[in-house]
Amino acid sequence: MLRYTLMRLGIFVGCLVVVWGLVYAGVFPSGLGDSNGMWIVLLALVISAPISFVVLRGERDRASVQVVNKVDRMKANLEANRSQEDRADDATRAQGQTS
Repeated sequence: MLRYTLMRLGIFVGCLVVVWGLVYAGVFPSGLGDSNGMWIVLLALVISAPISFVVLRGERDRASVQVVNKVDRMKANLEANRSQEDRADDATRAQGQTS
């Protein structure tokens, strides 16, 4: 999961540098008034999103498998705790009826 996040961040930073260079060179407009910095960041986000979607498909699939496995383990642990509590509660009730 961390690897996917770092790869996504790297793609964004690369796009940010390229967009900044293109705005500085005058290829892209520099935004309105004092919005130059925000314009560059937003444009880099818009460009990096589809690139990340296509390029990181395999890494995203691996990350989602890790998340699913972790959720499944957490559900199994929760169910084990519930059944353990139910057995302890049943045992306590059974002792109370025999007394």
